[in-house]
Amino acid sequence: MVGKVARKLSKNRSLLICLGAYAAAAAAAAAVCSLTPGWSPVWSAALADVTATVVVFAFSLGLDNSSMYDPYWSVAPALIAPWWLVRLGGFVGPTAVRQAVVLALVLTWAVRLTWNWMRRWHGLEDEDWRYADYRRLGSMYWPMSFLGFHLMPTVLVFVGCLSLVPALSPVSRAVNVVDLAALLVTGGAILVETIADWQLWGFLATRRRGQILDTGLWAFSRHPNYFGEVAFWWGLWLFGLAGDPSRWWTVVGPLGITALFLGISVPMMDRRMLARHPHYAAHIGRRSAFLPWIPR
Repeated sequence: MVGKVARKLSKNRSLLICLGAYAAAAAAAAAVCSLTPGWSPVWSAALADVTATVVVFAFSLGLDNSSMYDPYWSVAPALIAPWWLVRLGGFVGPTAVRQAVVLALVLTWAVRLTWNWMRRWHGLEDEDWRYADYRRLGSMYWPMSFLGFHLMPTVLVFVGCLSLVPALSPVSRAVNVVDLAALLVTGGAILVETIADWQLWGFLATRRRGQILDTGLWAFSRHPNYFGEVAFWWGLWLFGLAGDPSRWWTVVGPLGITALFLGISVPMMDRRMLARHPHYAAHIGRRSAFLPWIPR
């Protein structure tokens, strides 16, 4: 349960408070970057990222709602990418096309995902059920919230963003065929995630009691929105690979995010659906959990 004050606020006021929290986090991150001019852009951004996370966590704690962190997943890359682009030298030479495409894709993904969160979130009285389930931990809830709901996703997203360094660097290789594959994967992932969320919203607005979404993209995967999100990070990795094949090790980013969705998000959502819809078991037997595939 969230605090009494939070429950009295409208959605618009809640969003303004959330905006203030993220403005404070961005200011703290900018201060860190200004104080570390001689650092590598990666390490400077890493410290700024953690600092911003701590600021957002302070608001989560003060407002008694861990969902204050939810938009961080999409907001952080939208700030990290352009800052790295500037620090690395800006749009220069034969890599300018790749730089522009990557930046445009990251910003498009970030705006769409943040907007999707905004229309889903009801305000400070609304805390994601995945967080609320852990309230039973009592006094250990907030330490666990910081480590598991705030810091861990920050680290995963930051590691996922590491492929942006070779992708945005002006000294990387010129645009090549791998960039085309990266564009298809990243752009396709954003499209899949957009369509899946649009179909989900339409279903929620008209569903009948006990009904399960099994049409459109949801006919081929139980979680096509998760698939689109994971594919986006693999697309960014391909852009980094196109820019500098020696940075192949940044694959740890999409691997970690894939593990998060397959190991935590998908099982948790399936368990929730089973608890609320016993006949969901038959749905599990017929449809792929993640990769879109022909229904059985």
